[in-house]
Amino acid sequence: MVNLIGTYECKADKKGRLMLPSQLKKQLNSVIDEGFVIKRAVFQPCLEIYPMSEWNVLMQKVNKLNRFVKKNNDFIRRFTAGVKMVDLDASGRLLIPKDLHSFASISNEVVLSSAVNIIEIWDKDSYEKAIDDATGDFAQLAEDVMGGENDIPDELS
Repeated sequence: MVNLIGTYECKADKKGRLMLPSQLKKQLNSVIDEGFVIKRAVFQPCLEIYPMSEWNVLMQKVNKLNRFVKKNNDFIRRFTAGVKMVDLDASGRLLIPKDLHSFASISNEVVLSSAVNIIEIWDKDSYEKAIDDATGDFAQLAEDVMGGENDIPDELS
């Protein structure tokens, strides 16, 4: 399992390519050769990059859904809409496909934000707005999610 750390600002060139920051690239070193999957985020106007090993774990869960249940079939279709396999080029750049580039309204200024085992790709202005919008209720959110009401092992409390 990959555990990623950090938030990085970078620039996208006119073709939609990003140079991965060296600190992030070091963290991904063990999985770079596997390639990545890039997709639309479910809850935010950003993109998600999954190392192939993490994507395969997620797909094992999705594959257990009964496709003869309409909402499951609808979920799978929407969840996998626009999914693409991507690799770093010889220069260490990642090409964001045009349709996904448009979905996330990526401009020249980009934020790569680690989200445990995946990387979120944000337009910088959208990222800052999302962080600002979440600031007010973060204490309550932290309590709700991590405050002991879930089945999280005691090591976290």
